[in-house]
Amino acid sequence: MGTEARAGRKQLLLFTSVILCSALSRGAVYTSDREVSVAENKPAKLSCSYSGFSSPRVEWKFAQGDITSLVCYNNKITASYEDRVTFSHSGITFHSVTRKDTGTYTCMVSDEGGNTYGEVTVKLVVLVPPSKPTVSIPSSATIGSRAVLTCSEKDGSPPSEFSWYKDGVMMPTDPKSSRAFSNSSYSLDHKTGELVFNPVSASDSGEYMCQAQNGHGTPMRSDAVRMEAAELNVGGIVAAVLVTLILLGFLILGIWFAYRRGYFDRTKKGTSSKKAIYSQPSARSEGEFRQTSSFLV
Repeated sequence: MGTEARAGRKQLLLFTSVILCSALSRGAVYTSDREVSVAENKPAKLSCSYSGFSSPRVEWKFAQGDITSLVCYNNKITASYEDRVTFSHSGITFHSVTRKDTGTYTCMVSDEGGNTYGEVTVKLVVLVPPSKPTVSIPSSATIGSRAVLTCSEKDGSPPSEFSWYKDGVMMPTDPKSSRAFSNSSYSLDHKTGELVFNPVSASDSGEYMCQAQNGHGTPMRSDAVRMEAAELNVGGIVAAVLVTLILLGFLILGIWFAYRRGYFDRTKKGTSSKKAIYSQPSARSEGEFRQTSSFLV
């Protein structure tokens, strides 16, 4: 047991020394603001401080979805950013941000020899007011069916949330929570802007309008569009079917009458087939022979 205990203690000391060596090889990198929000066309400072590096080499990487680019390389701003970004040992500063600058920035610090490394990320949100939203609203919907109303807006940053109004009154998320909408059955998604009636009721007729807001600037509203909830027109459908059947009957009767009158037979007879025409041979001298008859087609 004593031998096993000593072996276990030796392994523990070895493991501890590996951890200490790993900790010593990693420098300290930190930021004063993990998330920076600033209005479009305004300056923005992304901070990055560090310690434990003898000869620090700083790089900044930008990521937005699938797009990745290098803002700073080896303590110098890259060519694509040099006209509007300044580097310092405490971070980078945008002279004027645009909505395309929204994304995640990573400050990476290492020694020239590569023995010490550390990084920190900063999220930049460029605030952009929403634009006028666009809507898709059916002009009519059949009572008892499903109707989908959509609202979208692409400019707002952060992304806008959406509210719906019917006849100037804001629609609650739960229709049963309001007496004015208790007869409706709908679901409302504030993130996607989708309003779904399932099923449509007679009380759903009215003018609908969508509002987009993201907490920055003035909320924007779409144009109002009227939707009529109507009963299924059974009589109209039956009438359309009857008219179609009558027209089909006349067509069949016309074809039958044409056959009875022999119109199609005359058409076949009028198609001339190829005929052979025989020509009498012309006079020829005695002892001379040549083919003088021919068949013309």
